[in-house]
Amino acid sequence: MFNGKHKKLTNPAQAFLRPVNSTHRQYEALRAYFVDKLPSKDVAGRFGYSPGSFRVLVHDFRRNPQRPFFLPPAKGPKESPKSDPLRSQIIQARKQNLSVYDIERLLQEQGHRLSAVSIAKILKEEGFARLPRRADEERPAHPHPQRAAIADVRELDLNPRQFRTEFGGLFLFMPYLVAIPWEKVFSGFPGSRMIPAIHAIRSLLGLKLYGWARHSHVMPEAFDPGLALFAGLNCIPKRSFLTEYSCRIRPASYPKSMRRWFEAMRSLGLSSGDSFDLDFHTIPFHGEDALLQKHYVSKRSRRQKGILAFLVQDADTHVFCYANAKVRKEDQADEILRFIDYWKKQTGRLPRELIFDSKLTTYRNLSKVNGQGIDFITLRRRSAPMLREMAALPASAWRQIHLEGVSRLYRHPHIVDQKIQLRGYEGLIRQITITELGHEEPTLLLTNQRTRSAAKLIERYARRMIIENNIQDSIDFFHMDALSSAVAMKVDCDVQLTLMGSSLYRLFGQELGQGYERAKSRTLFRDFVRASAIVDITPEEITVRFQKRAHNPLLLNAAFDKKPVPVPWLRNKTLRLVFG
Repeated sequence: MFNGKHKKLTNPAQAFLRPVNSTHRQYEALRAYFVDKLPSKDVAGRFGYSPGSFRVLVHDFRRNPQRPFFLPPAKGPKESPKSDPLRSQIIQARKQNLSVYDIERLLQEQGHRLSAVSIAKILKEEGFARLPRRADEERPAHPHPQRAAIADVRELDLNPRQFRTEFGGLFLFMPYLVAIPWEKVFSGFPGSRMIPAIHAIRSLLGLKLYGWARHSHVMPEAFDPGLALFAGLNCIPKRSFLTEYSCRIRPASYPKSMRRWFEAMRSLGLSSGDSFDLDFHTIPFHGEDALLQKHYVSKRSRRQKGILAFLVQDADTHVFCYANAKVRKEDQADEILRFIDYWKKQTGRLPRELIFDSKLTTYRNLSKVNGQGIDFITLRRRSAPMLREMAALPASAWRQIHLEGVSRLYRHPHIVDQKIQLRGYEGLIRQITITELGHEEPTLLLTNQRTRSAAKLIERYARRMIIENNIQDSIDFFHMDALSSAVAMKVDCDVQLTLMGSSLYRLFGQELGQGYERAKSRTLFRDFVRASAIVDITPEEITVRFQKRAHNPLLLNAAFDKKPVPVPWLRNKTLRLVFG
């Protein structure tokens, strides 16, 4: 008989109705849909899915209905048995003061494959504590990686010698770098007697220009003398220095250095247009930082913690001409105004045209852009009432136009061209409603260009879609969002290096000609920069001799072999390029 106060008993059904992990939740949701025949919307609401994500889950299950939800129990002993023949050998090795990794190598030499984790577990069961950290001379003798020298500009060896380098293509940029006033551009950047500021920047820039590897992969290249010679050092700095150096640069130094850098680029002949494509890019962050905000990551189609970078690309030359990697959600709508101010200070004139997506700024800021006399093209977000209004338009309101430079399937869309009023925008704005352009719903294009034909406006924005892919390709090539824990590079520093690398590649392609003026950086790297070479240092000059390649005639036609230049950071020795 039950005595005492009433107590609420646990309901065992809650174990099924409240799944504790994602696999259990998927099983219960799919069972409710397929077995209990509940509507998709009700199942999604009950188990915490959005209707769209639950439809994707159902679709994936239909494609693979045999996916396992329940794993068979693991059989066999859960711990290593005391009779394990290796146990006594492991204990005996530990008594000789060998670490788990030393024991692992010892067992491998005897033909036994046992992981360091398993060895550590056995030692823990036997009551052995972890060994204290030992000096190198206290460890057992076995092969170690060779240590590179310490980077020191005073140890740079320019005595006559010859060597082979995998970084020969970097010397193609040397004539441009020689013409840059490094001390002026990077004044205020930290440096030391061993690694001055301009040598540190050139080291980072060399790795950025050679886009095939991340910064974390620099250690295997520490012995390549060509990369060190490019920077003007005896060897490339270690990754610990790269991390520490990017943290020492004051944030206020970047805007000044970028203005001076692009002034130097224009003096070298890098052309600039007056039409720009603006976009945001989220650099994912995988650590723990309470101050970071969540932003949309297009590659993963989801929102996650990351750093929001604002990028501006010249529509004519595809050069990144502005970037800000410190954008907050509450400030992102005003980035377009900051770029306008920057460009006016940089060039003395306002940009002529800005092209951007619908979520980049607000209608109030669009009114400010229009008030400065700057043309813009953007999209308008669709809403359900707007879609109903467009569906109610009579057939006579639509007219067909012809487009050039777009897919053959969508060259004859129908449009409605009208002037409308937007909340926060002073005056009327032109809105072009477009159908049959490859989208299920009509596209709404907003612009303040009232006299330009609708076909030209649509074609220009269609090119921006292609340029948006070029922006993503450039970001991938310059590995701006490939930051790793091995080299915790500050995003400000990495973004500025990306701008520098992008401008150098554009200048290189512009000088090459032959269709490479608008080529992607990845293409220029593949055809020209990724090239090994023989470097011959003599008392008077440094000769970089490239192997015979299919694209060498293009370099000869551009007279890269006829531009010997004295390099100040290589004791004014003349650099000469020779193509086999």
